[in-house]
Amino acid sequence: MTKIEWVWLSRGVRAVPRPVATPFVWFVALAGALLLVAITNRLGEHGRPAVALIALSLLAALLGLRARFAAAPGTAVLCWLVLNGFAIPPAGQLTWAGHRDTTWLACLLAAVVAGTTVARVVNARAAYRRVTQRHDPWA
Repeated sequence: MTKIEWVWLSRGVRAVPRPVATPFVWFVALAGALLLVAITNRLGEHGRPAVALIALSLLAALLGLRARFAAAPGTAVLCWLVLNGFAIPPAGQLTWAGHRDTTWLACLLAAVVAGTTVARVVNARAAYRRVTQRHDPWA
């Protein structure tokens, strides 16, 4: 015997959001990082990179929500380059202060990976609920 299942037409399967292309994520990371560092420098925080690091970490996490995991290292490096080049004096010069810069890179990379992981988990849970949940309009 064939069972007929009634479903709402508007309740079709929705696709999981596709990640944004990596070059676009990197472009937004560079432009956003320059903008955020300019804003923090303008607010009088030049020479105190902690505020800029927090702002760039939030930007990196937000970018991670729509990025692929492969974009994470490049996003972190671009944010670090802007942080290192323009948030600490002398502006425009890249330096490497071993422990500090390693920590900054790790913080930015962790933010991007955390954002990407959160997005993947949320999307996977939503897709799982859509697939496993049976909607009976007559019940």
